[in-house]
Amino acid sequence: MTAAAPTPEPRPEDIERGLAELERHLAAQAPATEQPREADGVTKRVRRLRAEVAEAHLLAKLQDDDAPLLLDTPKVRKRRKAAYEAARLHELAQDPIMRAWQADRMRRLLLVAAMVSLTLALGWSTAGVQGFAAEGAPQWSPAWIFAWFVEPFMSLALLVVVGARAYMGTRGQPITSKTLTRIEWLFLALTLGMNAWPHLPGVVDEFTVSGLVLHILGPVVAVAVVTALPIILAAFAGLDHGPRTGPSYRANTGPDIDALAARARLLIASGELPPTPGADKIRRALGCGMDTARAVRDALHES
Repeated sequence: MTAAAPTPEPRPEDIERGLAELERHLAAQAPATEQPREADGVTKRVRRLRAEVAEAHLLAKLQDDDAPLLLDTPKVRKRRKAAYEAARLHELAQDPIMRAWQADRMRRLLLVAAMVSLTLALGWSTAGVQGFAAEGAPQWSPAWIFAWFVEPFMSLALLVVVGARAYMGTRGQPITSKTLTRIEWLFLALTLGMNAWPHLPGVVDEFTVSGLVLHILGPVVAVAVVTALPIILAAFAGLDHGPRTGPSYRANTGPDIDALAARARLLIASGELPPTPGADKIRRALGCGMDTARAVRDALHES
């Protein structure tokens, strides 16, 4: 059996030749890599620049449009809403019905405050009246205890009179009775006298102005409230809220003599008119004509 001849080692020339043939083969198989072009020769760079130019033209056109500037921002809308609300509230405040409602609410508030002040003032004088009525009786004796009830029953009687006059005044029917007026002043004079007497000079051992003022403070406030309340209520009753804007339920064929007579009674109660005013004084006080003033005068005389 014959042994195989050994394979000769490749020479450097053979290796170089094989590498060259391999490069030629790969070059022949690879596709041509040219820069992509369109049919008109526009490259990707040209397309990008063309898009930028078109965008710039659109932006320039939109910048000339003021529509975005005409839109209200949330802050502007909030301020506009507040302004419209303030205007509507002002318009509502000028309505005669609203003005009448506001006046009635204020009148009730002042009436409540006056009655509370009167009650506190009479309560303040209770201690002074008790000291006057007890006349030095021993503490917790029957006379000392019953002396505490003198001011309360006087105050309750006075509050009945003042409350009735105040209520009727709010209804446009003031009470002009001289008898009730005398009763009011009688109770107030008794309260003032009983508070002041033990602290007058010559009665008290050591007179001081501060002690006298402190004890007559309650009765003085009560006198002020009783005097001022009818005048205040008469002023509210005489308010002119302007012509009605709501529906009318009866024909307004002339001046309302009954309403004018009620206003005249309030002015009489407040002292702005005499008890039996003449037509000329009624005309000046109510701002009406002479014929209407005569009719109001006759209505006052008939009542």
